Amino acid sequence: MFDGVCNLCNGAVRFIIHYDPHARFLFTALQSEPGAEMRRGFGIRDDVDSIILIEGEHVYTHSTAALRIARGLVGLWPLLYVLILVPRPIRDVVYRFIARNRYRWFGKKDVCMIPTPALKARFL
Repeated sequence: MFDGVCNLCNGAVRFIIHYDPHARFLFTALQSEPGAEMRRGFGIRDDVDSIILIEGEHVYTHSTAALRIARGLVGLWPLLYVLILVPRPIRDVVYRFIARNRYRWFGKKDVCMIPTPALKARFL
C-alpha cells in the first residue's frame, strides 16, 4: 500500500513496477477502498501513512517495508537489503524524515493515481 496522492510514492510505485518484471508486487493506495479493507483486516492504524508491505500474514512498514521490497526487485537493488543490519530505529528516523517532508519536496496530487490499462492488473 502507498500514499496515492504523494508524488514521491507514485514515483516509487512506477520504479518498483519497472524493476519487478515478474509482477511479484501488487499495489493499492492507502486512500482506496481495498486499502481501507486491508488496513482493517490487518489491524493497521489509520495514522500509518507509510508504505505498507503485506507478505502473507506479516505486515511491514517504514524502512523495513522499503528494504524488503528492494530485496524482491531485479538488478542490484536487492543489495540494499544489507541495510536491514542497521537497527530499525535508526533506519526509521531517516525514513520518517523523508516521509514528513515528501509533500513539500515532491508535491502532492489532488486525487490518487489511475493506472494505465496495461498496469491495471498490478493494482487492487
